[in-house]
Amino acid sequence: MGKVKHPPKAKLIIAVTVTAEELFEEVHRTLQVHFGPVDLESSIYPFTFTDYYQGEMGSALVKKIFSFERLFDKSELAAIKIQTNGIEEQFTVLVGDKRKRRTNLDPGFVTDSKLVLASTKNFSHRIYIGQGIFAEVTLRYLRKSGFEPLEWTYPDYRTDLARNFFADARQRYMEQARGA
Repeated sequence: MGKVKHPPKAKLIIAVTVTAEELFEEVHRTLQVHFGPVDLESSIYPFTFTDYYQGEMGSALVKKIFSFERLFDKSELAAIKIQTNGIEEQFTVLVGDKRKRRTNLDPGFVTDSKLVLASTKNFSHRIYIGQGIFAEVTLRYLRKSGFEPLEWTYPDYRTDLARNFFADARQRYMEQARGA
């Protein structure tokens, strides 16, 4: 019989999609209030991979990914997703009689072997983790080739920019985990 062990902590990442580049600074400050200092951030890139958010957020979206200095317990991921949904709500604006999001926040974590993302949406490859939240392995880490997508990996997470960012976050995580 296997022994129950508490898994090691993970590196929190949050992918941020916004309607205007100027929002990054304010979202960045807000995320740091909730999750502590950011230790890595990707460059900004146009989010042109899907029109999923177009009706609610428009079409000229840009994206950036942040990783956070403090390692966290993976069991907190559902609560973090709920918290980021609340932060999204803070950034909504009233247009006519409808509230429109100006940011989309996708939290997850990096470990030595994978990138996991949280979602409110169920699908065949997602596991329920509580509080109405699901999680999926989005990228797996292979020693010879780095982060590799899976069949359900979103197109923007397949890009070299994203995979290189997650490799850097993994490297930082490995340094932190050794020192912990």
